[in-house]
Amino acid sequence: MPFRDGNAGFSLTLKRNCSISPAGLAGVFAALALVVVTIGVGFAIAGAWLVLPFAGLEVLLLAAAYVVHARHAADYERIVLESGRLTVEVGQAQQTSRYEMEARRARVCFEEQRVVLRGAREQLELGRHLDADMRVRFAAELQKRLRI
Repeated sequence: MPFRDGNAGFSLTLKRNCSISPAGLAGVFAALALVVVTIGVGFAIAGAWLVLPFAGLEVLLLAAAYVVHARHAADYERIVLESGRLTVEVGQAQQTSRYEMEARRARVCFEEQRVVLRGAREQLELGRHLDADMRVRFAAELQKRLRI
């Protein structure tokens, strides 16, 4: 969670920790689908043809799981403090939302293992991609940066 400091502020980007690339995950899912279809075809040839539709259903469910994962693999939160303005950009499921507020009016709260940033009109949950220990450190660091 390194902050990039500048003369007038800081910038931080929080992203999901994906241990496998989307192409690598697609390869794993394709290999699983091939194994499932091969087993289904084998049972169908042996006379248990009802196994094949269930194998097809399993392949469809694997594809759905891949699509759900791929939609959220690039989720992020970008926090930028410049010239007294705090900008938070949240990318989730290929949609981007942008929030701006005065830094001096923003408050960081740590509630029930959640980091909540409160502005004059909005309330945002941040640090969703961090584990519990990193959320505590993130909340403390963000609070400190807002007070500078």
